Amino acid sequence: MTSSSKSSLPQFQLSATLAGHEDDVRALAADGSDVVYSASRDHTVRSWRRSAKGKDVDEFKEGDVYTGHSSFVNAIAFIPANDENPDGLIVSGGSDKVIKVHEPGKHGSPVFTLAGHTNNVCALHVSALGVIVSGSWDMTARVWENWRCVRTLEGHAQAVWAVLVLQDATVVTGSADKTLRRWRDGQCVSVMQGHEDCVRGLAEVPGVGFLSCSNDSTLRLWTLDGTCVREMSAHTSFVYSVAVLPTGEFLSSGEDRTVRVWRDGQCVQTITHPCISVWAVAALENGDFASGGSDKVVRIFSRDPARIASEENIKEYEELVAAQAIPANQVGDVNKDKLPGLEALNKPGNKDGQVIMVRSGNIVEAHQWNAADGQWSKIGEVVDAVGNSRKKQFDGKEYDFLFDVDIGDGIPPLKLPYNANENPYTAAQRFLDANDIPQGYLDQVAQFIEKNAGGAQVQNNAPSNYVDPFTGMSYRYGNFCTQASAANTAAHVITRRSTLCSRRCSGMFVCSAGMAV
Repeated sequence: MTSSSKSSLPQFQLSATLAGHEDDVRALAADGSDVVYSASRDHTVRSWRRSAKGKDVDEFKEGDVYTGHSSFVNAIAFIPANDENPDGLIVSGGSDKVIKVHEPGKHGSPVFTLAGHTNNVCALHVSALGVIVSGSWDMTARVWENWRCVRTLEGHAQAVWAVLVLQDATVVTGSADKTLRRWRDGQCVSVMQGHEDCVRGLAEVPGVGFLSCSNDSTLRLWTLDGTCVREMSAHTSFVYSVAVLPTGEFLSSGEDRTVRVWRDGQCVQTITHPCISVWAVAALENGDFASGGSDKVVRIFSRDPARIASEENIKEYEELVAAQAIPANQVGDVNKDKLPGLEALNKPGNKDGQVIMVRSGNIVEAHQWNAADGQWSKIGEVVDAVGNSRKKQFDGKEYDFLFDVDIGDGIPPLKLPYNANENPYTAAQRFLDANDIPQGYLDQVAQFIEKNAGGAQVQNNAPSNYVDPFTGMSYRYGNFCTQASAANTAAHVITRRSTLCSRRCSGMFVCSAGMAV
């Protein structure tokens, strides 16, 4: 498709809303244009099949539910139909450390269970020939052929969160150590650096190389020799997933509530979702795409007028987006008296996705510019989470909360900074990394933040149990001791401090004794 024909493409609009999961939708895979598979923290994989044509928002119907996993399902891939498996195969991985393989339409026991990883399986990809590559918290990627692990790819210093099999049969991995590696026959042939934070997603770009995304809020386009030829910025937070459309355009999704469409290095459309995290995006063969988020919903978006949802359903979706509450500190200092009124919406925006704030009576509204429609759309109301006058300084930055965390008798407490618009697991992970504290404390620290900053969680549709944006799950390392000292508990209530217990509980590193607040 030429650049001129691409520029005339219409904007994506909502096509279908697929509700059924009971927790975050973490990963997506498509079989052609008419079947989507979703993996969720509710321990299930679900299939969604197009059942009708036309402007029916329910044209995708929920099909089989696969319950082979015993914990969060964080990754999914689909092996296309072949002579041996005429319906293809569904491949999923989760925090139970195993990979399950199911036959479509048969939601009983998996036909294969692939064991070998020693920690959460968080990434999957399959080649055209059915070779499976998996990535894990155990810092390795594994290559599986004929349902056996034939190679273990070791070299990353932290978790492997993205894997990709290229057409030339080489493998690319992306890691929390901020690097990408390319592998041939089990050997690392190149290491690519450039991202400034964890690498979260990968997608092949035919004729060029591959695309990566990162917690540093950027996308990068790489050639096969490891040269970064383009860096793309528009997201305002972590970017979790990328995909490539049949048109050659890119898709990305992230923690800023959006899916973004990219053409020739520019963001040409921003689709705001009514949820905090848009964990996954997947391209369909017909040019549509699917998204999955922290509101437990899978959505289909299309450019084809025949597949666009009804006006009623589109309006309902837009109202869900507009009803979101946006913390003031997420958009910077807000001086209500100096904001323009609604008349500012009469002036066109500068670029697609631009966000401005206007005053409507005593309410501050956020509006986003839609370049294709030439109009502003309300995406939420700005609310004060804590109030700038109560900000606390730490390491040169301002925070809504600054907790003291005791690590032992006679040792000065550590500082735990947190902003009300943050995911608690983001702040917890930052705290662990800064103080070289074992990963097993992640869930405990995050729960402490949630409990002590509870009133500041202002997102309307935020899930009650936040998930780690680095991993997509709440991970508890080992068993917890429950014998808390009543005296210590009382002290914590007064001081709002937390103690990370230094005792080993049943051989593990963490206990809940000091976390009673």
